[in-house]
Amino acid sequence: MLIYDILKLSVDRLASDVILSPNTKPALKIDWDVVILEEYEVYTKEVLNSEILSIMTEPQKEEFLQNKEVDFWIEVEWYCRFRANAFVQKNWFWMVFRPIKNKLQELWLPQRIIDFTKKKAWIVIVTWAVWSGKSTTLATLIEHINNTSNRHIITVEDPIEYVFKNNKCVIEQREVWDNTTSFDNWLKYALRQASDVIMVWEMRDLETFRLALRAAETWNLVFATLHTSWAAESVSRIISMFPSEEKEQVRTQLAEVLVWVVWQTLIKKVWGWRVAWIELMVNNTAISNMIRKWLNHQIDWAIETWKDDWMITMKKSLEWLLEKWVITQQAFEEVQLNHQIK
Repeated sequence: MLIYDILKLSVDRLASDVILSPNTKPALKIDWDVVILEEYEVYTKEVLNSEILSIMTEPQKEEFLQNKEVDFWIEVEWYCRFRANAFVQKNWFWMVFRPIKNKLQELWLPQRIIDFTKKKAWIVIVTWAVWSGKSTTLATLIEHINNTSNRHIITVEDPIEYVFKNNKCVIEQREVWDNTTSFDNWLKYALRQASDVIMVWEMRDLETFRLALRAAETWNLVFATLHTSWAAESVSRIISMFPSEEKEQVRTQLAEVLVWVVWQTLIKKVWGWRVAWIELMVNNTAISNMIRKWLNHQIDWAIETWKDDWMITMKKSLEWLLEKWVITQQAFEEVQLNHQIK
């Protein structure tokens, strides 16, 4: 099947994505640039429609034809696993794949982030937009725990991306719809399953937020993702989800159980591929008081000015990558300009 040939080629060429659209040639994204595969013929609408449906299970086909889009994963034997998204545009089928590397890519995460995996209870939030490396960062942290401690890890994902093998830990991975009806339903029962580490792929609704806070209070290390634009905004986002009569209680809970928030996106390395550019907010005594007293507007200032609590600003993170020759001077200047960093 042509799709499998293209997916294998994407791995060989270190592509981050594969884009298949009707009546055009296949395309890869390599170092952010779209590269048309000129050696291939145009993908006709009929052939593409047929191949897209052929790689789906019957439940996936049903969801796709009903909802006009579906997320799932496939595995190309001896190559790697791919996250897949099929969708409909103008009654034509389109497809985007993202390779999920069997060997987790090196993100150059600061050691201080890795060190937080030693915590026995608290909540950790990784944030920013889609395709910013959040899932790879979380997978790296879960794998580190798996290799260095003896714990029971439970994850819920939509869909499952990185597949873990038990090492020192026992790991259960569940997928929304296939193994559980929703994030909040899964999390409710996970609290009764002798868990030590819980990974919630995405905090989507109020009940999931409630249960995640409860899990952290009941001696679980909780990892979760959010879509926010910087670290401090995550605190406001969580609190804003709750009704007014609960906000004071939630501020108190969050002040006690939040351990850190890492905002991240990806930028090009000197030698290709991409590296995590981060901002790290650590919940020290000062920030805990700011959360409790609803002084969120002061958190950015605290991240900028604190010197001894492992805080990392966007600017300091970028300077560190340049100092280590992970990124070029040109990339450094472009990111500063695009994100208005002074």
